[in-house]
Amino acid sequence: MLSPAQSSTPVRDDYGTLPDGSPVHRWTLTDGTGLTASVLTLGAILQALHVPDSSGRTANIALGHRDLTGYLGRAPYFGATIGRYSNRIAAGRFRLDDRVHLVPLSDQPRPNSLHGGEQGFDTRLWTARPLAGGVELSLTSPDGDQGFPGTLRASVRYTLAAGQLRIDYRADTEAPTVVNLTNHSYFNLAGEGADSVLDHELTLAAAAYLPVDPQLRPLGGGPAPVAGTPFDFTSARPLGERIGAEDEQLRIAGGYDHCWALDGGRTSNPRRVAVLRHPASGRTLKLSTTEPGIQVYTGNTLDGSFTGPSGRPYGRYSGVALETQHFPDSPNRPDYPSTVLRPGEEYRSATVLDFGS
Repeated sequence: MLSPAQSSTPVRDDYGTLPDGSPVHRWTLTDGTGLTASVLTLGAILQALHVPDSSGRTANIALGHRDLTGYLGRAPYFGATIGRYSNRIAAGRFRLDDRVHLVPLSDQPRPNSLHGGEQGFDTRLWTARPLAGGVELSLTSPDGDQGFPGTLRASVRYTLAAGQLRIDYRADTEAPTVVNLTNHSYFNLAGEGADSVLDHELTLAAAAYLPVDPQLRPLGGGPAPVAGTPFDFTSARPLGERIGAEDEQLRIAGGYDHCWALDGGRTSNPRRVAVLRHPASGRTLKLSTTEPGIQVYTGNTLDGSFTGPSGRPYGRYSGVALETQHFPDSPNRPDYPSTVLRPGEEYRSATVLDFGS
């Protein structure tokens, strides 16, 4: 039996084969607390995350597909590593050093680039190497990939120990570019396939958020105060308490699909920014990050057309994504924290999911 401070050697198994014949592997990480994480080499996807409840019963809390085929089709980015730029770039264009770059309009019907384009990092086969208690996945994105400049070498490292799953991102580039990486897991602390997450309580260390226009792009004027709005989670509130309120921002997005400006901005080391709690099971996710923002998405467009490993379809609000990242459309917003990466610099980002007591 592993002690809570220990993690086992990651285990690799075959998860299927891509249409071109390339094998996809799954790496499974365990620790001594009952926590288990499974990661795919396709998309550096967090495919499953098993977490014990307050009585010690374990359930997978990460939404996903039943097999590899699901990840190859139209997908809502279940568990994926998103890049080269997560979230939206307005009109699929940005200017960098007096040159305009065009990137795919992948947010149809909205005229935005979303999550790195139609062939973003979530669709790529990453190279994996095992670590003590973890796995590191690497990817090289060539100059011009999806319209982004500069050859980018990226890696994401998953490590599991003492009830915590830590995700570390690194990247360097051969020419100036923009980078914004995140993980797009949807969580349901009652268990994947359970009813909606509207009974989950959320707390955010954020006194402001970014209102959006009808194209889900940030409005001008910068972050707006959450006080007195349905976006105030400075103290714990159920996600469903005000999601149906008569509010223009909720109407535009069909629920929550907004970026909160985290108190304190970007930091060198991860600091606690969010707590998600499911009272019935007693499961609690405490999230820490180095990032200046967090996109909260309540699965507003899930419509029952995707079925998870449980065999139950995912309807609206079946999961909530907590995407730690820079702000949407930052390449076009000089007033936002910069996402520019230049040769000789290293992009670093870290997020920690803590399920301990």
